[in-house]
Amino acid sequence: MLANSLVELDRNHLIHPVASWRGHEQAGMRLLTHGQGAWVRDGEGRELIDGFAGLWCVNAGYGQPSVVEAATRQMTELCYATGYFGLGSEPAVRLAARLAEAAPGDLDHVYFTLGGSDAVDSTIRFVRYYWHARGLPQKQHFISVEQGYHGSSTAGAGLTALSAFHEGFGVPYDWQHRIPTHDLYRNPVGDDPQAVIEASRSALMAKVEDLGGAEHVAAFYVEPIQGSGGILVPPAGWMAAMRELCAELDILFIADEVITAFGRTGPLFACADEGIVPDFITTAKGLTSGYVPMGAVFMSDHVYQVIADGAGQAAVGHGQTYSAHPVSAAVGLAVLDLYQGGLLENGRIMGERLQAGLASLSDHPLVGDVRGRGMLAAIELVTDKKTKARIPAAAQPATRIFDRAWDQGLVLRAFGWGVLGYAPPLCCTTDDIDQIVARTKKVLDLTLDDPDIRAALR
Repeated sequence: MLANSLVELDRNHLIHPVASWRGHEQAGMRLLTHGQGAWVRDGEGRELIDGFAGLWCVNAGYGQPSVVEAATRQMTELCYATGYFGLGSEPAVRLAARLAEAAPGDLDHVYFTLGGSDAVDSTIRFVRYYWHARGLPQKQHFISVEQGYHGSSTAGAGLTALSAFHEGFGVPYDWQHRIPTHDLYRNPVGDDPQAVIEASRSALMAKVEDLGGAEHVAAFYVEPIQGSGGILVPPAGWMAAMRELCAELDILFIADEVITAFGRTGPLFACADEGIVPDFITTAKGLTSGYVPMGAVFMSDHVYQVIADGAGQAAVGHGQTYSAHPVSAAVGLAVLDLYQGGLLENGRIMGERLQAGLASLSDHPLVGDVRGRGMLAAIELVTDKKTKARIPAAAQPATRIFDRAWDQGLVLRAFGWGVLGYAPPLCCTTDDIDQIVARTKKVLDLTLDDPDIRAALR
């Protein structure tokens, strides 16, 4: 009865993110009540493997005692401390220092936000301030990559290159631009890695020229692996090549690691996979493992010095009430202890098992592509392996496959164009990973039996 009552209250009052409001009114919510390790329980008592770690964020797993204790202790000692007026708290200072030490290169300065969207928004403001401080205010155009996601804030949604975040919102703005994605599976230039890299470099150069040259371009934004665009993995060397080109053109390079940081692909930062040092890194999600809200902007020392010198004794007018919140910072420190205390290594081992397990499904009639890195993976469904024909939109793969996986005791991400997304907690056991794979196969087999899917295959 309690679950039913909550469903009705939710239906009447709670606005859900990125949802069909009318559709949600009809369907109602699924109530989650408990979480432990890589497992969650719903309001009907069903136990499910969370193959998506909440929203790619519960990297450390649910119910870690050390994290709960850190939050409780900090709430008792000092529940809030503003960062304004030169004030601060010990957890925030220590977390910033530890993160800076772990970050690549000269990314020595950390600005804390509430999450990923406002981390991206903060970089937009910092980038503009930087170029003004350098006496180059004409560098005002920003470029991102098709299928990229950079949040749903007013400015960040324009850098996001997914139509659902544009329609009806009046974005992108005229200073926001994009180049084609590096998607290896459906790339017009084919799947040769070097050809894709050269095509992306050429596309960026062409876009820069279209905008009047590099003297008018401020920054280039990219995810090391595109998440909400379908978990699209660039070819090896792509990130390094794009970073090198931006350095040559004097365009700031922002790596959006809101999804990929904190062990999701293996190392603490996915940029380490190719040894690159961006001018900024944005993070959130795994920073606190989703236990409390927090994001972070990592700023390189050379950018910091320009902004600091440009401001002089004047305030840099950017801030938020909950920036560097002491409870969030205390949680961040406890989670970082877990990562550096063995969880990253477990994630690497389990990531190899996940990638191999999903790859073993490649022969299934519906599987067109299996891709990923570490504990981040995708299966792209097709009705024809040669032509790569997508699952028919009329089959509603986003809802049908998600519902079917739920019934099999598996939480995954089902994209509307027939991609299944995986991002399980790093604490997974071998049995957890094997069950994710086995339950996925069951979902694929059941989907294969659908009459409309059978008809599409014929």
